[in-house]
Amino acid sequence: MRGTASTRDDEIISVGKRLPRLERVEPREGRKLFVRFDDGTEKIVDLAPALESRRFYKPLRDDDALFRSFRISEYRNAIEWTDELDFSAMWLEALPPAEFSNEDFCRAMKELGQTQEGMASALELSRRQVAYYAKDRPIPRHVSFAVRYLLEHNQKPGRNAS
Repeated sequence: MRGTASTRDDEIISVGKRLPRLERVEPREGRKLFVRFDDGTEKIVDLAPALESRRFYKPLRDDDALFRSFRISEYRNAIEWTDELDFSAMWLEALPPAEFSNEDFCRAMKELGQTQEGMASALELSRRQVAYYAKDRPIPRHVSFAVRYLLEHNQKPGRNAS
């Protein structure tokens, strides 16, 4: 099959999802960062688990001064510390927010269409514990991950499970 294609010089071609670009990144306590992307989304992420998962990040694990010395790369597609150490904006975008509030928990229950009893069953917790999380108790990291998992895999009516 033969063919030709042409585009104007001012035509924009896009394929797939737009790559994230960093607007602002600020260090927080421990290995947490406040991240603002150029589309306006903001979140606080915890890099500690990611830094523990790769040997080449070892220098960043315990050296606070080095960790806080990052800069946004020239193309705003990563944060970088040295020529060898960087962390892409795509990874930062993919990381879940480090904080999961009681309001987030209640919003998740509503989005999932769950009562406290249903949420307790889904998370294998007591109804009392779910009531505490819906009110004012700090939500443990493992519970926040479990709730996020439920949200990501929420089966909408009429959709088949895969």
